[in-house]
Amino acid sequence: MSVTIYHNPRCGKSRGALELLRARGIEPRVVEYLKTPPNAAELEHILELLGLEPRALIRKGEAAYQEAGLDRPDLDRAALIAALVAHPILIERPIVLANGKAALGRPPENILGIL
Repeated sequence: MSVTIYHNPRCGKSRGALELLRARGIEPRVVEYLKTPPNAAELEHILELLGLEPRALIRKGEAAYQEAGLDRPDLDRAALIAALVAHPILIERPIVLANGKAALGRPPENILGIL
């Protein structure tokens, strides 16, 4: 089984999800998305797998959210995805992809349903 985790090693939830995978004998492909951010097409694919709209994947408590003016309701999907590509710190984490599905690991146990 191929498993990918979009991971931020400074995030406790992200570390917890990675530990959960490894405890089950799964060594995922780890993408440190702050160093290697997904592009717009990858984000579109992730959103499709998650069944979410871009706003649901945005961390609204980050300074970059206000600085980029992302609270404006008139921003369309393409603009929000472009903002996530430009400011990957805004991407909610961790995201795990496995078996053609995706899960947001908040809490980390959420990922178990796609394994």
